[in-house]
Amino acid sequence: MKTKTMQYIGVAAGLLLLAVGLYLVRTLAGPQGFLRALPYVCIGAGCGLFGGCLGSLIGDRAVQSDPELARRLRIEQNDERNVAVANSAKGKAFDCMTYVFGALMVSFALMGIDLVAVLLLVFAYLLVHGVALYYRIKFDREM
Repeated sequence: MKTKTMQYIGVAAGLLLLAVGLYLVRTLAGPQGFLRALPYVCIGAGCGLFGGCLGSLIGDRAVQSDPELARRLRIEQNDERNVAVANSAKGKAFDCMTYVFGALMVSFALMGIDLVAVLLLVFAYLLVHGVALYYRIKFDREM
């Protein structure tokens, strides 16, 4: 499928998720368990999907009429310096995230937050660090 078609599908799916989330917020009376969070997850995912796909469509349409602008943007995005700066920023953000999430997990545990919430946070933390380790090993072998 073409990228543009997928973007239109993403816009429609985002609007649908947003509508479902708003409907669930209005109709569910006294939700229990995961139904307490489901409407808000649908709203958040719908807004993110809608905004991301619509932004891509608008950006594509803006550069469609100006091939010179499209060429300059493509060069700008693939420039080695810009790629290096972006990767360095990601690395610094990852380092910061490591300490912030570590402190958050400890504070949640000390505050007596529900064990399930703390374990989910620990699992997400370990998953991110596992992915980082995997790519570190993969890139070390390639280079």
